[in-house]
Amino acid sequence: MSEIPKETGGAEAARFFHPLTLIPPAALALTLALHRLLPAHREYRPKVLPYFTPFLLILIGGFALLILMGLFNAWLRKRLAFKSLFLGAAFLSLGAYNCVTLKLNLLPSLYFPAPERIIAVFIKDWLFLLQCLAYSLRLLLGGFFLGALTGVLTGTLIGWSQRWNYWIMPFIRIAGPIPPTAWIPIALVIFLKPASASLFLIALGVWFPTTVLTASGIMNVEKRYFEVSSTLGAGPLRKILSIALPGAAPNVFAGLFNGSSACFLTLMAAEMIGCKFGIGWYINWQRETLAYPNVYAALIVIALTFSLLISLQFKLRNRALAWQKGTIRW
Repeated sequence: MSEIPKETGGAEAARFFHPLTLIPPAALALTLALHRLLPAHREYRPKVLPYFTPFLLILIGGFALLILMGLFNAWLRKRLAFKSLFLGAAFLSLGAYNCVTLKLNLLPSLYFPAPERIIAVFIKDWLFLLQCLAYSLRLLLGGFFLGALTGVLTGTLIGWSQRWNYWIMPFIRIAGPIPPTAWIPIALVIFLKPASASLFLIALGVWFPTTVLTASGIMNVEKRYFEVSSTLGAGPLRKILSIALPGAAPNVFAGLFNGSSACFLTLMAAEMIGCKFGIGWYINWQRETLAYPNVYAALIVIALTFSLLISLQFKLRNRALAWQKGTIRW
């Protein structure tokens, strides 16, 4: 078996087929065999549902299709070979969890539902989950862009002007480090609607790191660039747009990345407390009714959605900062 480097999945992948690509479907087949051969525990309270077997069969079929496509696509074959060990371990862990819950009943079934019960939530409640996710994304994206815009503007003022730095920076040093979730009681009093309060809290979570890192980036731009632009007749606005902000762009994206994590956390906390809809509200509602399969399903939706948003953000960063592509990866 060929050695696997960090990026390519093998120094020289097989010309048409890589044996490592068989690991995920083999792990899925073993998980399926254990699920079919081992009976459910007699004290498992919820009735056995027929969803786990089709789910595994679909995954096996999907990986068979990927392997077939990899015969004609070297990039896909290498990527699949590189991910195969992790995917195989993940599928075996899923099979182990299924055995611990459904087959052996070693964990309280109320709080640790079998995989088939979580899959059932996606089948029966998928439309309501999407509605809650759409509501949360509306709040999240609105608050993110509001916080990003105000953060870049504030950071530009602080980094460019000593006068603005004198008046604004003390406020940022005092109020900025306070977690946005600590402002929830005050925000719910100031704003008439919980949705407006949530929008403000999310924007606040993005605003602070974006402001600080934007200002730091502008301050670190070499002064000789501004001196040269002055000799060419550039005004302050032209210097900011053509020199300061492009030079601070790596810091700006770093601030947006840090703000993304903060706004995700703030969104969940705000919806659980004040909002009457959304994915965070859904989790809190299902937790109160002890419907833990729904809680786990919503957590999976959150993980996939937020991971996709961060990946899109890094795609944009790599395109905007092509000279730094690959220095920070997601």
